[in-house]
Amino acid sequence: MMYCLVALFRSPMHISWEHSMASGPFTGVLRPLLLGILVLGCFVTLFVMYFKPYEGWLPGPVESVSEHVKNLISSDKNPTIVLMWLWPFGSKFDFSVCSSLFEIDNCFITADRNLYNKSHGVIIHHRDISGDLSNLPQLQRPSFQKWIWMNFESPSHSSKLSGIEKLFNLTLNYRQDANIGVPSGTIVPAEGEENFVPPSKNKLVCWMVSNWNPQHVRVKYFNELQKHVKVHAYGRAFGKHISDNDFMPTITSCKFYLSFENSVHKDYITEKLFNPLSVGTVPVVLGPTRQNYEKIIQGDAFIHVDDFSSPKDLADYLLLLDKNEEMYLRYFEWRRHFKVKKVQFPVEHACLTCDYLRKHKEYKEFNDLDKWFWGS
Repeated sequence: MMYCLVALFRSPMHISWEHSMASGPFTGVLRPLLLGILVLGCFVTLFVMYFKPYEGWLPGPVESVSEHVKNLISSDKNPTIVLMWLWPFGSKFDFSVCSSLFEIDNCFITADRNLYNKSHGVIIHHRDISGDLSNLPQLQRPSFQKWIWMNFESPSHSSKLSGIEKLFNLTLNYRQDANIGVPSGTIVPAEGEENFVPPSKNKLVCWMVSNWNPQHVRVKYFNELQKHVKVHAYGRAFGKHISDNDFMPTITSCKFYLSFENSVHKDYITEKLFNPLSVGTVPVVLGPTRQNYEKIIQGDAFIHVDDFSSPKDLADYLLLLDKNEEMYLRYFEWRRHFKVKKVQFPVEHACLTCDYLRKHKEYKEFNDLDKWFWGS
């Protein structure tokens, strides 16, 4: 740029014009006019030389289409292509791990919107959709393509958006009746029998909470519970921040952990249950019914607040278990034959979606999203 301007001001035309017009009557008009034309020409030249046009047709996460990808798509392998339209909460991940991590082959996950017309499925994360739907795909949907509604927040923390109730073909959700149901974790068989011994503990009851709302059921229950048993509470509301490095070790150090969900809905059971289970701490759950929990985990692996008539009765029971080691250890008998598997968000969801699309090529439509998820 600097070279162009220097060349402009030192050009023979500029010097010649400067001498010939210095005393002319129109010098005040022609001088800035000609100079402006020359400057504009210089900028146009630089723009043409260096500007690289954007190939996408809508702002968002985009990858370049390499020759390898073009060859893969055009090869006889015919991979299933899944387009991640919006990064869930901005969580980016390696697209090439479906085979190595989950043994799901012939899948191609991408965020390149230039592949929209070739994509068999388009995953759209609900919490990232604009209220006016302006960041959804604007091109016509290919006949073979399915749009997948992805959401892992509860109805209480998911805005109902006008215009999406009949927009999607499939649901990707924590609900067990979703087309692609992905819970926050599962209990899987262990490799051989294990004589599990829980780690040493120096705290009785712990709770970590980020979303503090006095109107939440869990907050009201906690306020009453702590009157009868000491609870080591962490989070912004208590002025006790826990770093990522200290998060799991803190849970491990507690005999019981309050796995209280932020809202109570069918199948809404989050990592709050699976974190303590995975490190040898007994979760005390507040969420859907005990029967709902027992669809995904053994009934003797957790304590449900509904089993007690009051927070005081629960506190008395926890104090009893603290004094009776034999009773406490019964909550770990399931670990002899099983272990916890936590879901890897969001890469596992994308790979499972691809696997579903590979196995279900028939036409699908979903026309009652509002009724199914929000109940109205």
